[in-house]
Amino acid sequence: MFTGLVADIGSVEAVEAGGDGARLQIATRLAPELAAGDSVAVDGACLTAAEIDSGGFAAEVMNQTLGLTSLGGLETGSQVNLELAMKPSDRLGGHILQGHVDGLGAVGAVTEDGFARRIRVGVTPELSRYVVERGSIALAGVSLTVAELGDDWVEVSLIPETLERTTLGEAAPGAKLNVECDVIAKYVERLVSPFPRKEQS
Repeated sequence: MFTGLVADIGSVEAVEAGGDGARLQIATRLAPELAAGDSVAVDGACLTAAEIDSGGFAAEVMNQTLGLTSLGGLETGSQVNLELAMKPSDRLGGHILQGHVDGLGAVGAVTEDGFARRIRVGVTPELSRYVVERGSIALAGVSLTVAELGDDWVEVSLIPETLERTTLGEAAPGAKLNVECDVIAKYVERLVSPFPRKEQS
């Protein structure tokens, strides 16, 4: 489980890709806090640290994850948002995330708004149905508040701290971002779906 508060921006040192999947080598200052088998959110996708060294970790990424997330487009030198799994004693400063990416969104408009920056991200109807204005959404593993919402887009407003501490500060139109919707909305839909909607008289 994660909170969407990025702990470090890691750098992809190597990508070994083949028909069976890919192996990523990621440099990060978080390496001393990791052990083999630990979960790490990489741009919001939960991966398992397979090997650790003093400068980073390696993780295997299966084909399904490569196809569903932005991890399939990573190359040597790519920057990624990293978060370690939360501890029971941690503050829940963001919102509850599983690291299970629901899909990809494409950055559309990027506009300055005072000291903040607004980013509009195109999403499919299958994703937007789980998003509400002023609710929570994770983009590239970052917990954010939805500032505005359309049928096929969400807009977030990023403060300077977020712009500096995450890769979203470099997000430009056309960039693909991993999207994880609020898990509570998905569970609510699943629970109420067996019950037919009553027509208003």
